[in-house]
Amino acid sequence: MNRFPRSCHWLRAHPGVCDAGLAAVVLGAVLGSMYAGPHAHSYHPGPVAAALAVLACACLVLRRSRPLTVLAITCAATVADVVAEGGHGRGTVGTSVIVALFTVAARTDRSTTWRVGALTCAGLTVVTVLFGARPWYSGDNFAMFAWTGLAAAAGDSVRSRRAYVTAIEERAERAERTREEEAKRRVTEERMRIARELHDVVAHHIALVNVQAGVAAHIMDTRPDQAKQALAHVREASRSALDELRATVGLLRQSGDPEAPMEPAPGLGVLDQLIDGFRRAGLPVRVAVTGSGPVPGGAAGPGGAAPACRPGGSPGDTAVPDAGPLPAGVDLTAYRVIQESLTNVHKHAGSGARAEVRIARGRDAVEVTVLDDGRGAPAGGPVGHGLIGMRERTAALGGTCEAGPGPDGGFRVHARLPLGASIVPVPAGREAG
Repeated sequence: MNRFPRSCHWLRAHPGVCDAGLAAVVLGAVLGSMYAGPHAHSYHPGPVAAALAVLACACLVLRRSRPLTVLAITCAATVADVVAEGGHGRGTVGTSVIVALFTVAARTDRSTTWRVGALTCAGLTVVTVLFGARPWYSGDNFAMFAWTGLAAAAGDSVRSRRAYVTAIEERAERAERTREEEAKRRVTEERMRIARELHDVVAHHIALVNVQAGVAAHIMDTRPDQAKQALAHVREASRSALDELRATVGLLRQSGDPEAPMEPAPGLGVLDQLIDGFRRAGLPVRVAVTGSGPVPGGAAGPGGAAPACRPGGSPGDTAVPDAGPLPAGVDLTAYRVIQESLTNVHKHAGSGARAEVRIARGRDAVEVTVLDDGRGAPAGGPVGHGLIGMRERTAALGGTCEAGPGPDGGFRVHARLPLGASIVPVPAGREAG
């Protein structure tokens, strides 16, 4: 069953052998028609006719590499045969012209096919009418016109079919590559998004756990009550970390899994809890909120933290009445920027440092600024994953994020998040803004 397809594959891999076989078959047909055809009893061709037949059929071996040259040689041999035979011959050498013209039409463009085909048909027809059988309107004289025209049309049809199949295959391959690239891009974006979420959750809560555990170990013997309070904070921070990790890992589950997390993502609505956690860890934080909308301010906490400015509470506020809730992406990104910034302050600003969080909602964007008066980032230090994650988050919303030394010392993080902006994919590993 598979022998014939295997043979076809072998012939496609060895076109020279195929062409040599075709030339032999055409030569056999031409010589058979000359010496054993229906007109063989009335006319016996001489050696010149046989030599022209061998020449015309032999050059068909090169029909793929030099189609126009082969057509010219076969046409010349056919004209010579018709002229030499006079009114006795039947132009059987012209069979090689049919094969050569088919090859030209199949392997060149349509314009070349029609020009060359018309010239070949007209030229051979005129020659056979002038030097062929009598009378001049004999059917044998116009058979060459019909066969050469049919060869040109068949070759053009084959070429068009091949071009169509090639275009379909290229389109299918291009579509497949596009689907694969799109799938890879989506997987990379999802991987980076989950990596940012995990970093934000782990870095924040583990930093608080580390500080509270150190405090508990330091005062365990002298002030056991405060040590128990610190351990309670450790337990609360670890439980929050586990809850957020469970929610983040749940994103990897099947959409129909009943164990997938149903609670909303954190946002500015729970900012008070985030600020209270840092205050309990010993970092004084002041919160200032301007504009309108559900962006809360925290009350004064321990360590001398000033009370938050309420919406519309100071001159120059760009209040937007009844602005409504923030978009989910903006709300989550603003929360993560504040979380990561305060975590960096707690880890790197040094003891005694204070932080200030400013949230300003305008008509078109929400601006989040986190300042501290600590020692700032070391000069030339490496950029951490947290800063890269903040920039990627804001860039995905079409916003900007700037991080660097503050004007009066310390460190400053400023993010501008446009409202209503569509999410823009950010290439993996690329820092935005």
